[in-house]
Amino acid sequence: ECATEAAKYNIPVISDGGVKYSGDITKAIAAGADVVMIGSLFAGTEESPGETEIYQGRSYKTYRGMGSLGAMKEGSRDRYFQEEVEKLVPEGVEGRVPYKGPMSDTIYQLIGGLKAGMGYCGVRNIQELKTKTVFIRITPSGLKESHPHDVMITKEAPNYSFQ
Repeated sequence: ECATEAAKYNIPVISDGGVKYSGDITKAIAAGADVVMIGSLFAGTEESPGETEIYQGRSYKTYRGMGSLGAMKEGSRDRYFQEEVEKLVPEGVEGRVPYKGPMSDTIYQLIGGLKAGMGYCGVRNIQELKTKTVFIRITPSGLKESHPHDVMITKEAPNYSFQ
């Protein structure tokens, strides 16, 4: 609804937050987004900030969300309208995420997922995705059934993780 209203005034819509899979990008564009912001999905890539470290035999990158205490102390507090360092109220976390390799590999998977999603919607291009896609509501059980189930995943896919 907001995308329809924004289009009347030629105002672009930016989808921001919660992107975990390529399907989330497809849905955001189908809902009318002109731009999809991606943050934590790129965490763990070679180009992302943070040190690479080994933990329990696996490679990880340190992660610091923009709303985390550490990031706010180093400058992002302005974006959250918070002035005094000693009174910061963090909205993000710091930790580690699995190392993913070059960002180009992640982007390749995202583009492939977007193309697949467009195929599921029966559209040929981004404009058709924005104008011809119809959303349907599914139940939580339907969502669960739409993901792999009754199987123990033994080999991780680059574009899917069970969360």
